[in-house]
Amino acid sequence: MGNATDAAAQDAARLAERLAWGTVDCLPEGALAARLRAASEQGRVLRVKLGIDPTAPDIHLGHAVVLRKLREFQDAGHRVVLIIGDYTARVGDPSGRSSLRPILSGEQIEANAATFQEQALRILDPDPERLEVRRNSEWLDMSMIELLGLMRTTTAAQMLERDDFAKRFAAGEPISMLELLYPLLQGYDSVAVKADVELGGTDQKFNLLLGRDIQRAYGEPEQAILTMGILVGTDGQRKMSKSLGNQIGVTDAPEEMFGKTMAIPDEAMGQYYRLLLGEELGAGDGDTAGAGAESDAAGTGPATGETSARDAKRALARGIVAWLYTEAEAEAAERHFERVFVQREAPEEIEEAHFASEEGMLHLPGLIAEEFGISRSEARRLIDQGGVSLGEEVLGTDEHNVASERADGQVLKVGKRRFRRLRAGM
Repeated sequence: MGNATDAAAQDAARLAERLAWGTVDCLPEGALAARLRAASEQGRVLRVKLGIDPTAPDIHLGHAVVLRKLREFQDAGHRVVLIIGDYTARVGDPSGRSSLRPILSGEQIEANAATFQEQALRILDPDPERLEVRRNSEWLDMSMIELLGLMRTTTAAQMLERDDFAKRFAAGEPISMLELLYPLLQGYDSVAVKADVELGGTDQKFNLLLGRDIQRAYGEPEQAILTMGILVGTDGQRKMSKSLGNQIGVTDAPEEMFGKTMAIPDEAMGQYYRLLLGEELGAGDGDTAGAGAESDAAGTGPATGETSARDAKRALARGIVAWLYTEAEAEAAERHFERVFVQREAPEEIEEAHFASEEGMLHLPGLIAEEFGISRSEARRLIDQGGVSLGEEVLGTDEHNVASERADGQVLKVGKRRFRRLRAGM
């Protein structure tokens, strides 16, 4: 009996170590292994929770970091409980914020929730045995008596220990009661779904630990918590965010995804490898990436060490595209990158854009805005800065209108990655 018990404990410890790989925190120490062992003895799987507020319509690789870790739990046989925070989105998560977060309308929240769930399933296993999707409006639309009972579990002093709250309080900046309530609501989510484990970014550590306190107050077993590092954006410095324009979307086209990955600074490669591919950048690659190899986005920089930064970055880009698409599409994306950015040729296949001539002229800012989803003023700025070419010619300042005959059949290139073949006639 003793040997069997020891073996079960060792198996749980090994699995916990594997699942905790790549995390920043796995707390409390030994809690994950204990939960794994207890679940095994009870003949059940772990319930692994992630709560996401649908505050934006699309998800990017920053979100994918935690989703990937959730998939590891699924592949190990456990069940992910994905909570769409349709109720908490009305409050606004203050984590990492220095000001009040704007409140979304119900219509915005619903639209974002639908899109987020669809995109998350590009990473998560949709098998009902492995995935449970809930909305926290199921239990957070509670009575005043229930809400007061929840608020009794935590003190104001505890809440003001949070780094972001503490800084705002010291600076005399406003902290709304709604924001103070948010961590309590997130913690109650863990009570409602009987979470064994909760995952989040490092900016969620306070909330995740508070969830343990709230579970204990309600007489529930306390969850283990795992935090993941915050992925930097393509600028290599700031947190990946659509609002900062440094994101790589999980639904970006393979060619776009490959190209954006090739544009990240060499110093960021190690983090991308670890958080997105679940592996460390090799010793040779690490020497190249961190010790002065100056590769450019097109991969034309010098090679040093065993493997050049260029090759390591190409392998990273292929790996990310293959993960979210297929190996074949990853290979095609690399060929596209080679043709367009290294050989400086147009893509093999270019979408056509049909235009109507007005007095024999084509107004390019209007066409660019319509085709690529940018404003006309942004299109004019790109033209004036030399970022737009027609055929082999770079358009000059104020060259916003061109003859239809000149444009017809030519390839319009906007920036580095956007192409259209122009055709006269609608």
